[in-house]
Amino acid sequence: MKTASALFAALILCLNTTPLAAQDLSARDIMVKVDDRDDGDNRIAEMQMILTDKNGDTRVRKMKSFDKDLITDKGEEDRRRIMFFLEPADVKDTGFLTYDYDAYEKDDDQWLFLPALKKTKRIASTDKSGSFMGSDFNYSDMTRRNLDAYDFKILKEDEVRGAKTWVIEAKPKTREEMAQTGYKKSVVFVRQDNFIVVRAVHWTDTGDKLKYLDVTGLEQIDGVWTVTAMSMTTKKNKVTEHKTDMTFSNVRYNQTLDDNLFTLRRLEKGL
Repeated sequence: MKTASALFAALILCLNTTPLAAQDLSARDIMVKVDDRDDGDNRIAEMQMILTDKNGDTRVRKMKSFDKDLITDKGEEDRRRIMFFLEPADVKDTGFLTYDYDAYEKDDDQWLFLPALKKTKRIASTDKSGSFMGSDFNYSDMTRRNLDAYDFKILKEDEVRGAKTWVIEAKPKTREEMAQTGYKKSVVFVRQDNFIVVRAVHWTDTGDKLKYLDVTGLEQIDGVWTVTAMSMTTKKNKVTEHKTDMTFSNVRYNQTLDDNLFTLRRLEKGL
């Protein structure tokens, strides 16, 4: 399953497709279309992250990200993403690198470079349910999910900002999947015209918290549906504990990106 969490990116871009009636597609069929959506190739974007705590205090972080799709010898489409933090000073030059494999049986690889320690940390599977850089997004939100690890069910149809959606429940089949993603159940709202997840509710595996994803900005750039603004809010007993607002600007597709950009050496070197 791919939700927006799936920073970002996963969860960010979709294929423009003719609307279909709910009875024409199963819940899994819909999620396959979400997973297989056209997300553009060789993407560069500037990002801003605003972190708001329960007292209303905010922190602002600015980043730049680069994404590239690679076709394997088996015809699989792997994705590479590298992200560099630009501001403020306490996180400047921090880097995040992801190898998102199309083969579901292969664990995705993630690394975080911490310049203050001059150390690169590999994100283990057991740590992917943790918060990404203090935000409400998990490391697991940054990659695609294994559809075979979930049971899907269409709950109903609804509208989000005037657009028809399917409301789909996704439940992990195993305790291992729950622990790795950090979610024991999700309900996602998938737009029927372009297969974008525009809203979601996640039940956390621990802590009895709910996380609410809301896509507030969506437009076509170079013919690709692109999320330009979204938020993730963490609540417990209906009280907001933390919120992360993300915006994407200067999004460009079909850029020339060398494979050497997506390496540990470049992660540690920075922009």
